[in-house]
Amino acid sequence: MSGSPLIGARAAHPLYGQLRQVTEHAAVLLADNPSPMTLDGTNTWLLKAPDAESYVVVDPGPADPVHLERIASAGPVSEILLTHGHPDHSEGARSFGELVGAPVRALDPTFVFGSEGLVDGDVVTSSGLELRVLGTPGHTSDSLCFVLAGEAVLTGDTVLGRGTTIVAHPDGRLGDYFESLRLLADLPPDTAVLPGHGPELADAGEAARAYLAHRLQRLDQVRRAVASLGGSATPRQVVEIVYADVDRVLWPAAEWSVRAQLEYLRTEA
Repeated sequence: MSGSPLIGARAAHPLYGQLRQVTEHAAVLLADNPSPMTLDGTNTWLLKAPDAESYVVVDPGPADPVHLERIASAGPVSEILLTHGHPDHSEGARSFGELVGAPVRALDPTFVFGSEGLVDGDVVTSSGLELRVLGTPGHTSDSLCFVLAGEAVLTGDTVLGRGTTIVAHPDGRLGDYFESLRLLADLPPDTAVLPGHGPELADAGEAARAYLAHRLQRLDQVRRAVASLGGSATPRQVVEIVYADVDRVLWPAAEWSVRAQLEYLRTEA
């Protein structure tokens, strides 16, 4: 899940059930699971070279039989990759793997099915493509990104197409997230972002640098809020100050990030 305190309005006409080609090698199928935590829904990415017969599927999404059948109808599947284990990305992975006869690969062994897992530095060669695996912890400890050289990076919830993501404390850690964003900021110019939620973005480096600036600004706001509260502030008290202009339905998600920020200020700053 994403859970951004800066999410925008739901798109007027989300393309549920329609496979949309985004780059030469990547198409997206939007799951019909919109919410404050998932924006318009989960993006399931289907990747292949133009002359390949099968797809690599990234993040099959929720356990929605209609969505999984739609993915399967696009064509044969060689492998299934997970950016991380939150249910809106992974819940349908095992059943989808069984449906199409393809292995599921992830960093967290809990989700691996019929194959080996993934770690930072791996190269997935399948469907006529090479995908470089980047370990990008922060949103969660098991977050991965997949780089399609010269074209795009699939970011899961590490970078969203709209708004910003949460650091899901205690599994997610802000120090890790800073390092992951710096890694993405160093990708070649014009590397597109193919996110887990929201629209694609033109430049991963630009997006990552904007995320870094936002996180540092929030961290400074949290630091000042703690000082104003006398140094013994609870996460909820900090949220009430720093996120005062945010819809209260998002405050529980914001509190996760605040907990991560307070931990960072205590132990890593």
